[in-house]
Amino acid sequence: MADYQTAIRRDGAIGAEIDAGLRAYMNKVYSLMAVAMAITGVVAYVFGNDLYAVTRGQETMLVPAGVITALFASPLKWVVMFAPLIFVFGFAAMVNKMSASTAQTVFWAFAAVMGISISSIFAIYTGMSIAQTFFVTAIAFLGLSIYGYTTKRDLSGMGAFLVMGVIGLIVASIVNIFLASSALQFAISVIGVLIFAGLTAFDTQRLKNEYVHFSQMGSEGAAYLQKGAIMGALSLYLNFLNMFMFLLSFLGQNRE
Repeated sequence: MADYQTAIRRDGAIGAEIDAGLRAYMNKVYSLMAVAMAITGVVAYVFGNDLYAVTRGQETMLVPAGVITALFASPLKWVVMFAPLIFVFGFAAMVNKMSASTAQTVFWAFAAVMGISISSIFAIYTGMSIAQTFFVTAIAFLGLSIYGYTTKRDLSGMGAFLVMGVIGLIVASIVNIFLASSALQFAISVIGVLIFAGLTAFDTQRLKNEYVHFSQMGSEGAAYLQKGAIMGALSLYLNFLNMFMFLLSFLGQNRE
């Protein structure tokens, strides 16, 4: 937050230029995130409804029944489950070696993989409850992101605590795959909503400060911001999706 306030106070003309550039940058971040969310939604809808059809012995719409069976009823289900986690860590490690266009393509591919991974929600929950949960998540995300963008409070101190919380959630979720404890799952969902709510505000402010910092570094900073927008979109995308999934465990209604 200090970077932004210092830059704005330094000079009125520079401040106005930074404000305009920042709005354009954040619009790009949200646009990239929205496209990724749309890809995930479409893929999840198609695979999820075809999974439901297979479990009912019905004809699938687009995906062959054999593919659905292989992905969700064979050892490949573990690949489907953990592929997004491996994908996102690999992406973060390799992004500096990619061009901006390649990084964007990989982001779209990741969104599609994530769609397959979460597609079972369309076989488990009603479409109405999924839509309602998405709407609730969107409102919460919007409010939290606006708070992170506008607040004068420095949220940087939250970062380490929230990242540790995410690591704890991942470990607890993996353990609960084998324990299948409803009490532990409830606790994971509650804590998960709180952690990713905090990360939404934190990441929004972080992206804002990153733009101010790198926008004043000339061509080197501009090159960073091209991929920075993609990685920022990935961060907000993951925050939104995780909040949605955790809320869905409370708000979702089982499909008959």
